[in-house]
Formats: sequence, C-alpha cells, structure tokens
Amino acid sequence: MNVTLTGATGLIGTKLVRALRDRGDAVTVLSRSPDKAGAALGVDAVAWDPLAGPAPAAALAGRDAVVHLAGEPVAQRWNAEVKQAIRDSRETGTRNLVEGLRAVGAGGPAVLVSSSAVGYYGRHGDEPVPESMPAGDDFLAGVCVVWEREAQRASELGVRTVTIRTGVVLDASGGALKTMLPPFRMGVGGPVAGGRQYLPWIHVDDLVGLYLTALDDPSWSGAYNGSAPEPVTNKEFSRALGHALHRPAIAPVPAFALRLRYGDMADIVTEGQRAVPERALAGGYAFQHPDLAEALADTLR
Repeated sequence: MNVTLTGATGLIGTKLVRALRDRGDAVTVLSRSPDKAGAALGVDAVAWDPLAGPAPAAALAGRDAVVHLAGEPVAQRWNAEVKQAIRDSRETGTRNLVEGLRAVGAGGPAVLVSSSAVGYYGRHGDEPVPESMPAGDDFLAGVCVVWEREAQRASELGVRTVTIRTGVVLDASGGALKTMLPPFRMGVGGPVAGGRQYLPWIHVDDLVGLYLTALDDPSWSGAYNGSAPEPVTNKEFSRALGHALHRPAIAPVPAFALRLRYGDMADIVTEGQRAVPERALAGGYAFQHPDLAEALADTLR
C-alpha cells in the first residue's frame, strides 16, 4: 500500500510510519519542514502548510490511502488565541487536505483515516459512551464536530472515510503519560479533582492497530472510539500507575490547581468520558492490551 500521512512526526505518527514501513508499505509525509521530517522518519517528504492551501496533488496522486493526524496541540494553556489555533488547524487543515483530494480526483487515495478525539462527546459522567452518542456542546466537542465534518466531505468524492476518536494514549515517550510520570516516580502522584471522572485510555500499539485496520478493512467507515474496552476512573488509573511504578499514588491534585495552570483546558482532565470502542469490537478488532495493569507494564518496561 502507498500511504500519505500528515502529522507524521508526532507521537502517533512516528509509530504509525514505523508500522507501515515494517509491513512493507511505501510512505510519503506532508510537513511544514519536509527535510527534517524526511530525515527523521526515513521516508519521502513533501512541503505543505495545512493553513495555506490545498494539499499538493503530487503527494496524493497514485496513493492508496491518506492518514490525517496534523493539528495544533490541545495539551497547553488555553486562551482565545490558542483556542482559535486549535480549531483552525483542524477545520481549515482538514478542509485543505480534502481539497487536495478533490483536485487529484479518481487518481487519488481510496480511503482517508482522520484523527478526532473522544472530546467529541463532551460531559457524560459515568455513562458509557459508544460512537452513537451525539456530540457535546463545549469547546472541544465543537472542534471535533467541525474536524469530522470536514473529513467526511471526502466521502462525497467516493473516498471511504474513517475518523478515530482518540482517548488518552499510553506511551512513556510522549503525550499525557510522559507528563504524569515525573510526579508519580517521586511518590507525589495521585487522583485528579477527586478521581471519579473516567479516563478513556488506550495503549499506543492498539491505536496504531486501529489505524491499520481502518486502512485495510473496506467495511470500516465513519467514527470509531480509539479507547480500550474497559475505561477506568482517574482514581483507578492513578492507583494502577502507582502500582506499576512501585510508588504511592495518594497525593490528590485539586481541580483549581489544574485550572490555574491550564485554564479551560483543565476541563478535559476533570471531566473525562467513559468512551467504549463498540464499533471497533463489532468490526473485529482484537485489542492487544485490553487490561490497564498489563498495558502500563508493557509501556513502562
């Protein structure tokens, strides 16, 4: 398979590029810094600024699939400017990718797999959240709605379109887990904002597995939750992480402390979703790491 990726130098992108190359696929990446990205990943790289215009036809023509991972990082302190950048990078960036597909026409990819987030659902407490649940009404939910809407425009071109609503990715080298590790290793980690909110976690290998399945299986279309079958509360996750590190995990982190540091972005951590991968399981995906304790042990080894 010949695959083009955006956001290929991020946490998920680097793992996905490696998995694609390991199975013999040809990979092209679109990047604002193509020389740097190509050298780091060992693949062909083409220049593209997602906000500047349509994706270059030369990087899409003759390809079998495109994976869209690019977007402004969400895990930073939010203000009006940052919120606009988060939305624009996903709405405008995805629209410009689809416009590139439109320009290529029938000679372009047959499938688009685009990232999204479980933040699509907004607040649901301890209620299980399958893919059939409607969108929420907060900022991140609104971003996910326009993000997925722009991706789904590819289906109008006859391109099979899949969106992966990603939860908290377990990988010690990056993302949320890397941020959590220092305090837990010092024995001062613990549940956040009372710890009752659910944390929809997924091992990075399973997230990559979902992307590969979405690329390969022609029956996959629409939205899929990128989360493990058994989400846990923040308190349960903290206990499991402390156990994996042989450290106590009882130091609570109050919600106001998170809000002081991250502003409105703290809502992602203090609210959470009990997202369940109903469609992935129904579609035949077998999780490699469905148990949290085992997944953490594998990630931290």
